[in-house]
Amino acid sequence: MPNDLPTVLAAGAWLKNAACLLEGGVPVWSALHGDLGEPGACCALDASVQSLLRRPGRPVAAIAHDLHPDFYSTRLAVSLAAELGVPAIGVQHHHAHIAAVMAEHGVGEAVVGLALDGVGLGTDGTAWGGELLWVDTTEWQRLGGLWPLALPGGDVAAREPWRMAASALHALGRGGEIGERFAGAVGASAARLVQQLLVGSFNCPPTSSAGRWFDAAAAALGLSVRQAHEAEAAIALEQQARVWIAANGRPTRTDIVDASRIDRLDLRPLLARLLDHGDAAGGVPVPAEAAWFHVALAEALAGWAGAAARQCGVRTVCLGGGCFCNAVLTEHVTAGLQRQGLTVLRPQAHTCGDAALALGQAWVAAHQLHAGGRPLSIEVNESLSCA
Repeated sequence: MPNDLPTVLAAGAWLKNAACLLEGGVPVWSALHGDLGEPGACCALDASVQSLLRRPGRPVAAIAHDLHPDFYSTRLAVSLAAELGVPAIGVQHHHAHIAAVMAEHGVGEAVVGLALDGVGLGTDGTAWGGELLWVDTTEWQRLGGLWPLALPGGDVAAREPWRMAASALHALGRGGEIGERFAGAVGASAARLVQQLLVGSFNCPPTSSAGRWFDAAAAALGLSVRQAHEAEAAIALEQQARVWIAANGRPTRTDIVDASRIDRLDLRPLLARLLDHGDAAGGVPVPAEAAWFHVALAEALAGWAGAAARQCGVRTVCLGGGCFCNAVLTEHVTAGLQRQGLTVLRPQAHTCGDAALALGQAWVAAHQLHAGGRPLSIEVNESLSCA
């Protein structure tokens, strides 16, 4: 990175929190604090930022943070910036994921970024998590997102994958099947309540989260009803896919998603297949369907990002976000993009998840200050300019 960038301290986000001081283009990391729902992690973050501020060197020119106003890291950043008399700069979560990859690889030109994770607050106030971005050093655009699913019951849906499968059924116009499919596992009253929430659009905020699509797929195949740990359902789905692919190779006939529309990637055909053909429906064994889902999803994502790269005139695609901890997904997305002649960059020295987010936050804020302006954030629109 350029060594004339201003010094910026970034506070990270909520999950797997770590802070980062970017000084002279070189990142200096705190320890990993963990999730900020734990008081001890918040105290550790407090101590880390004070330690980073005491380092000899250039004075801090800004404090960067996530857009979510309720994160402890955000509140700490805003308070600290006021105390130091410097700006507090909010950086959108998925923008920071892609910026972290650009920072690690020293990218100084525009890229298309594919950011896939569980959740991050979007600039429109909704829950993002499956985002296609155009990112330059001082500007960015949201090009598109995954087809939104409703979160029946709000945040509880992220802990109960069956709710996401029910949401997918509703999105397919098949909400009447919710009771038949899930009453045995969760009880008739719970299944009926979720169906009613979806019909009435009550307490059902939308999300473009890739993580929730993985939850829906795992539940559709009967792999997970409720999960005790983050990404438990997605990990179970990946394990099934990995075993089948190792024994049988790449599944065939996976090109069932239209990836030509940049502003929205509709994954409903993938869930329709799982709901109709998986073991729960008396059909294809779960490992085969899990493998098919991974490869079909990867093919759709690679086509989507490739189309955006061609439209924007860029040759590099950056992959970021916790869903790329999934090796099967990452391998097939990367291969699909490389077949289109594109350069693919993903984290090497850092994790693809939220533990590396502070580097992206600091990189964005430092470039913003260096240019004397503000990063450009444009919502999905029909007349894409990519510049």
